[in-house]
Amino acid sequence: MKDIIRIENLCRDFVVGSETVHALRDVSFSIQPGEFVTIMGTSGSGKSTLLNMLGCLDIPTSGEYYLDGKPVREMGKNDRASYRNLKIGFIFQSYNLLPKTTALENVELPLLYNPSVSKRVRREKALNALKAVGLENRVNHRSNQMSGGQQQRVAIARAMVNDPVILLADEATGNLDTRTSYEILALFQRLHAEGRTIIFVTHNPEIAEFSSRNILLRDGRVVEDKKNSRIGSARQVLEALPKEID
Repeated sequence: MKDIIRIENLCRDFVVGSETVHALRDVSFSIQPGEFVTIMGTSGSGKSTLLNMLGCLDIPTSGEYYLDGKPVREMGKNDRASYRNLKIGFIFQSYNLLPKTTALENVELPLLYNPSVSKRVRREKALNALKAVGLENRVNHRSNQMSGGQQQRVAIARAMVNDPVILLADEATGNLDTRTSYEILALFQRLHAEGRTIIFVTHNPEIAEFSSRNILLRDGRVVEDKKNSRIGSARQVLEALPKEID
């Protein structure tokens, strides 16, 4: 099976004053289609730098990054932006929704950059994405009319609408309470079961219990890369939580 992501000896250095900071040091790994991978590390481990690399927001100092078989380091800035919009769906901790627009308009946004997608098709794809995350009854709600969990579902629908090869989540449960976090994790597990490739960047070790593989970073290096032989069920944890009282 062809790798969706292949990273070879990736290094990223930053010059800070008279010093050089080695944020990533000879990082190598591959990710295959359909994996649910958590990338973990504490502050300063290099996970944010790696996230920027995986998301085509930055390029390495040395080493290679192949996204769906294409070498990212050889692309210009505009080519990277186009390829990023086509191949990667981003989900952020802070949702990054437009505040005065509806759920439907937020999800349609990535498709506005694709001139080959008509208005009718754009609306149809956005409606299908919102239905997939259980928000078909919130299509016309604005961001300030929705809970944090609903906003994150809109963000996931927006990430899915272009049918990207990867969903790249950055601390996607970081701003959510416990129950809502498990609701979102259960949604990610369902998307993974449907064949989506998911990379979840987090500092929370509990998240790794629900993924199929965990990559641990420390001081810019991969110090552990292992499969999860006993994947937990976020849905079961959610059902076991105390019921909320209205």
